[in-house]
Formats: sequence, structure tokens, C-alpha cells
Amino acid sequence: MKALKATWAARGNWFSPKGREKRIKDYLILANRLVWQRQASFLAAAVLAAFYFDPISTLICYALVVVTELLDEFLGRRTRAWDGNDPVEGRRIFRRIALNTVLSASAISLFVINMAVQQPSGGHFTPLFFLFSASVFAAMYNSQMIGILLLRLSIYALAFLFIGLLDVVRFFPPITSHIWLEFFTIIFVLYFIIDMSVKFFLNYQYRLDQMKRMRAENERTKAALEVKSQFLATVSHELRTPLTSILGSLELVNNGVLGEVPDKVKPVLGIAGKNGRRLAALIEDLLDLQKLEAGEIALDFKPVDGNGLVNEAVESITGYADRLGLSVATIPCLEDCRLLGDRSRLVQVMNNLLSNALKFSDKGGTVTVRVETRSDRIRISVHDEGMGIPEGAEERVFGKFSQVDSSDERKVGGTGLGLNITKQIVERHGGDIGYVSALGVGSTFYVEFDRLTGSDDLDEDAEPLADVA
Repeated sequence: MKALKATWAARGNWFSPKGREKRIKDYLILANRLVWQRQASFLAAAVLAAFYFDPISTLICYALVVVTELLDEFLGRRTRAWDGNDPVEGRRIFRRIALNTVLSASAISLFVINMAVQQPSGGHFTPLFFLFSASVFAAMYNSQMIGILLLRLSIYALAFLFIGLLDVVRFFPPITSHIWLEFFTIIFVLYFIIDMSVKFFLNYQYRLDQMKRMRAENERTKAALEVKSQFLATVSHELRTPLTSILGSLELVNNGVLGEVPDKVKPVLGIAGKNGRRLAALIEDLLDLQKLEAGEIALDFKPVDGNGLVNEAVESITGYADRLGLSVATIPCLEDCRLLGDRSRLVQVMNNLLSNALKFSDKGGTVTVRVETRSDRIRISVHDEGMGIPEGAEERVFGKFSQVDSSDERKVGGTGLGLNITKQIVERHGGDIGYVSALGVGSTFYVEFDRLTGSDDLDEDAEPLADVA
């Protein structure tokens, strides 16, 4: 019942333009790809037959087989330009495939029958073996079109029966003769070939169905991602404008521009301002994430000096470090440490790594930034003296909306997007990002990029790297 349903499904798929195109092209591509394997086996058979039987008739039969292979090759070239939208051309190609199948199967059958006829005694092991091999090959590699496969196997079956009946007609043996045993064995072999062909055909149908479901699932996934990206972009843009106004108003109030603020109100306004800034950071991270996933961020690659890059990032975060009671020390690279990248995005990478190190450091500690060369690579590392990261936490460290400490009592907050965005930016530069950490010792996050060599000009914004405390 399942085989019958699969066969009818195959017929429905065949009559659809895409199904017809898929089957025809699969059939011809595989046939042309395996032409040398088939020819190698036929050539070996021809050499053996020419040595033990009549060489002239053997070479003539082998030449016919080669001609049919050339016809398949010509048809394959013609089919490559067919897009499947012209049903008339599709029917024409199908008729050509059917004709080539008849010619090819007939030539192969004639080839083996020629050997069988020249054998004076029964058995016919050699021609039957070659015919069996051709049948198995067809069952394995011609299952894309059941009609063509049945056509080829029908011609082979006639050749099997001809060889099986050859000695029966020659000798008219009694039913107890081994000649009849060989004939019944041939019938069993035919059943085996038919059963195997059906299984290969159903397996091909199953693979087609799986591919169809995978394509449909892929389309649904892409549509869902597109909707998600549009939603994030719309919500983020709609939130950013009013939030900017709210934060601006809070700053005015906190700075006393609108009048003296009562002492009881200041803590509340401070909390509102702090949470407003966190929300603004979340919106910016969401926008960056959406752009990265949608491939909408265009990177402007130029030579960038590693020391100058770190210097700029450290200067921009010094105020934040001072508020936390921390210091930032830098160890510059003494060699040429240029890399090719988008300076603004690389500064964003360093800012994320530095702010992450500062958040997880204890007051009075030091965050150390080192720039060094490693053969043809440049490594920039950020070391903190914080609590460290437990083993096996890499997925959470670089995941979306996740933090190593996700408990309600965690020391610091955050969106859980910074390191994920950092990883995506680094990878788009062809770089690597990772960390080394141990609990109670601290963590060292590092990024590595290909070192720029040659006569390129130094980054014009590069400055000597100085220690910042």
C-alpha cells in the first residue's frame, strides 16, 4: 500500500514542471557522471569476450554500446539549458530519453546474448553475470524515473529469458535437468532485481519528499527571521526617540536646570536615569544585532593600527572606570601591529570587552590591555582581576540574552548581547575571539586578526599608545 501511494505521488510530482525538471536532470546528470564506471565494466567484458569468443562480433556489439553512451552524453548537454518551464521541450526530452534507453538496453542485451549464443554448453555464467550487473546498476542509478527504469529492465528481462531458454530449446532436457534449474534460478534473479528496483525507487521518493519538507521549513524559518528582524527594528526605532527625550529631560532635572531638586527626589531620579540608560543600551544592542543578522552592516576596511585602536577605546571608557574606582593599564606592541578592519566597529569591540572587564572587577582593581604580535597575527587581550568564569560556560558567555551569572542576586546587570555582537563583528573581520579564565583568578578575553604587512600606509588616526590609569 505504501509503495502504491508513493508511486502515485511520484506521478503527481512528475506532471508538475518542477518535478519533471528535477527528475530528468537528476537522471541525466547521474548517468553522465557514471559514464566512465559503466564503460570500464563494459570494456573489461569486451576484452574477456574478445579473447574467449569471436572478437569481431564482440567488438561490433561493444561499439554499439559506446554509441548509445554518446547519445546519452549529447542529450545531457542539451538538457542543461532547459529550465523546466517549457512542457513541450520536456516531453521531447523525455521521448529522447526513452529512445536512448531502448537503444542502450538493446545494445547491452545484444552484447551479452552474443556471448551466450557462442557458448556450446549450458551455464552461461559470464553473460548472465554481466547482464545481472547492468540490471543492478540500472536499479541503483536510474530510479529517478520509474517508467524509464521499467523500460530498461523489461528489455534486460527479455535478454535473461532468452539466455535461460537458449539451452532449453537447444536440448529439450527433462525437468530434472540442471538446465531447468538454471532457468528457474534466472526467474528468481529477475524477481530479486524487480524487488531491489522498487526499493531504490521508493528510497529516491523518500529523499525527494525530505528535501521538499526541508525547503519548506527553510522558507518558513527565513520568513520568521524576517518578521523578527522587522519587529525588532520597528520597536527599537519607535522606542529610541521617546526614550531619548525622557533621558534628556531627566538630565535637565538632575542637573538643576529646571530648579532645585529635593533631596528625597534625587535618588528616584537617579534610579530612573540609570534604568533609562540601560534601556537605551538594550535598544542600541538590539539594533546592532538586527543589522548584523540581516547583513545590513557594511564594513569599511582600512589599515588600522592596533595601538591606536586600543588607545582610543581606553580613552573613551576612562570616565566609566573612574566611577567604578578602577584603573586601566595598557601594554603596547613595539612592532608594526596593523590590521585591516572597520575602525568604528573595532572600537565597539574593544569598548564591549573593556566594559565587560570593568563590570566584573572589584573596586580598586586594574584592567590590563595588551597588544602583541604572534607570527602573522595580532592579538589584543583584556585581562581583569574579577571572579572568573567556570568551565563549560562558553556558550553562555557568547550567547544572546545570556550571562554566566543569571541569578537574581548577580552583581552586575546587562543586556546579554554585548559579547555576542562582539563575536559577530570579530568573525566578520575574519578574526577569532576567545577567553582564558579560572574561578577566583580573573579572565582574559582576546581577539586575534591577521597582521597587515606590505607597503600600506599607517592608519592616519593612529596615536602612540600610552598607559591610562
